[in-house]
Amino acid sequence: MSAVAPVNPKPFLNELTGKVVYVKLKWGLEYKGYLVSTDSYMNVQLANTEEIENGKSNGALGEVFIRCNNVLYIREAKDEAASAQEDTPMEA
Repeated sequence: MSAVAPVNPKPFLNELTGKVVYVKLKWGLEYKGYLVSTDSYMNVQLANTEEIENGKSNGALGEVFIRCNNVLYIREAKDEAASAQEDTPMEA
């Protein structure tokens, strides 16, 4: 089991601004969208947001504002297509 190193949240969120992120809420729902902005309380605003429950999409929501006290974690969405392509061996 690998340990997770603590990260200063404000620079981390500033670096993610403009990128696609996943925001996991304390009760299990997850939102995927472009991180538009954060404020001094670390509330987050997402655009082109999709709600995900139990790994399945519940549909598009558009603009979403999430209060910081509801957030379990935020992570960058890695491009699944690019990572799958990297794993595929090239043929000669």
